[in-house]
Amino acid sequence: MKKIQDYLQIKSAAEFVGVSPGTLRNWEREGKLTTHRHPINRYRLYKKEDLQILLKQTHDSKLKVSPTNS
Repeated sequence: MKKIQDYLQIKSAAEFVGVSPGTLRNWEREGKLTTHRHPINRYRLYKKEDLQILLKQTHDSKLKVSPTNS
């Protein structure tokens, strides 16, 4: 694990992406998102960079499906 500042706990990560914590857990189970664990308390941590990539992919896929692009 790099710097703790590079990671968000599940609630903050969910707010960052705009989904519920349950959705993040589902994405983790489905392999769409990698989680890390805090070395002391074992809380789920999400790397900010991974969340930004996920947001970009989601945004790009919405643009491809958008009716204005048909």
